[in-house]
Amino acid sequence: MKRLVSLALPLVLAASSAAQAKPLKWMDAAAAGLPSGAHMAVVSGDPGKAGMFKVQLKMPANYTVPPHHHPTDEIVRVHSGTLNYGMGDKVDKAAAGQLTDPKTHVTMAAGMNHWVFTTEPTVVEVSAMGPFQIIYANPQDDPRKK
Repeated sequence: MKRLVSLALPLVLAASSAAQAKPLKWMDAAAAGLPSGAHMAVVSGDPGKAGMFKVQLKMPANYTVPPHHHPTDEIVRVHSGTLNYGMGDKVDKAAAGQLTDPKTHVTMAAGMNHWVFTTEPTVVEVSAMGPFQIIYANPQDDPRKK
C-alpha cells in the first residue's frame, strides 16, 4: 500500500498542476514597443506595473530588434529556436552569441544596449522587474514613432 501511495502522489500532483495551467493569451508585441511581427504573452506578473513579471515572445524567422536597453536587468531563456544576440549600439551579426538551450540564459544588464535577431521561428521567455520599458539606441529605430 505504501508503494502504491508513493507512485500515485506524483501523478495526482502532475494532473493537478496541469489542470491549473492556463493557456497563454498571445497579443501583438508592437504595443510593447517591439518591431512588427512578434507576439507576446504574459506568463506572470504585470509588465506595466512595478514588480517581477515574466513574458514569452514569439518571433518569426529573420526578425530583428535593433539596439536598445531597459532600466532593469532582463533574464532571457529560449524555449524553441535560436536567439542570436549581442551588445552595443549597432547590430553585428558576425559577432552574435547564440542561445539555444532552455537550461541556459543570458542576462541583459540594465542600461546596456543590446540587440537580437532570429534566423528561424523562435520563442523566448523574458523575466524582469516592471514596469517594462524599451529605449532604442537610435530613436529612429523605435517602431512607436513610425
